[in-house]
Amino acid sequence: MAISVIGLVVEKFDRKILDDISLELNSNRTIGLVGPSGSGKTTLIRALVGSQRIKSGKVKIFGLEPGSEKLRSRIGYMAQKSALYSDLTVRENLDYFAAIFGASKRRVGEILDLLHLGEHNKKIAGSLSGGETSRLSLGIALLGDPDLFFLDEPTVGLDPILRAELWKVFRNLKEIGKTLVITSHLMDEAERCDDIILMRNGKVIFHGSLESLRIRTNCSEVEEAFIKLASGGI
Repeated sequence: MAISVIGLVVEKFDRKILDDISLELNSNRTIGLVGPSGSGKTTLIRALVGSQRIKSGKVKIFGLEPGSEKLRSRIGYMAQKSALYSDLTVRENLDYFAAIFGASKRRVGEILDLLHLGEHNKKIAGSLSGGETSRLSLGIALLGDPDLFFLDEPTVGLDPILRAELWKVFRNLKEIGKTLVITSHLMDEAERCDDIILMRNGKVIFHGSLESLRIRTNCSEVEEAFIKLASGGI
């Protein structure tokens, strides 16, 4: 079991941001955490990586407390808000984080090629477009060799071609035994995942496979199924 969540509650200003979330997620899966803005996706990711204060409930990652020292080398995290150094170049950012993670220069070169960042090698990070910034942030998450990736809206701002290429990267990671939790507000991205978690207003309204979602809702499209579930049509 990669992730176990039991009765997770997060409150801000007496308002429930996450409302009694319980999940069990297996290893070697691509897990889509999908829902509109404000549904609680980012807060859940933050709770899973140990950067979110929780009111109640339990969270375990590979049987350990989120944020614990033993987990650090096993987790790759791409936050929605960039953690890049805006005054450093693309290469300098990668070299800096590679030194922290103990990644080789060869690995840095592989990531530059993988994410098509080579041509931006000497570009200052603060001058990158939204899509380029997303790719660089993803590259940093890929630097080490983590077992579990938390990727918060990794494809936001990317054109369809780059989105498709990133999903190839995600599939390749899964094929070599990695586990990925990927948030998105784009319903069609759920169709690329092994498991789907649909969220609305801080609650999980569905967790299962695409096939089971279609059977339960009698809908072929994820967006149609989401609307049906969210409106209480089932």
